[in-house]
Amino acid sequence: MPSKKQRITVYLTPDEHARIAASAARAGLSLSTFAKRICIGLDVPSLEYKQAVLDILKTRADLGRLGGLLKQALAEGKGPEHELRRLLRELEVGQRELKTAAARIR
Repeated sequence: MPSKKQRITVYLTPDEHARIAASAARAGLSLSTFAKRICIGLDVPSLEYKQAVLDILKTRADLGRLGGLLKQALAEGKGPEHELRRLLRELEVGQRELKTAAARIR
């Protein structure tokens, strides 16, 4: 059964091909997907952009783990309670800000 997809042939110089292939690699996309997205006007996020979003989410998770440790210290009576509670509030604010930032740039 023949494919319903159509193909476009584009003639490129070796330099043009290399530049497009490098751009596709930076975006983490196949050459075909990269060319298709560019041709129909879709955004092509860079690999650095994707990594930045992942880093934000990892940092948020780290703050969550730190908050868990602070809650454990609070439950075990280790450290001044008012200071531990203040730190917990600051961590929660930071987590919300990171979540908002990640959602805004996705």
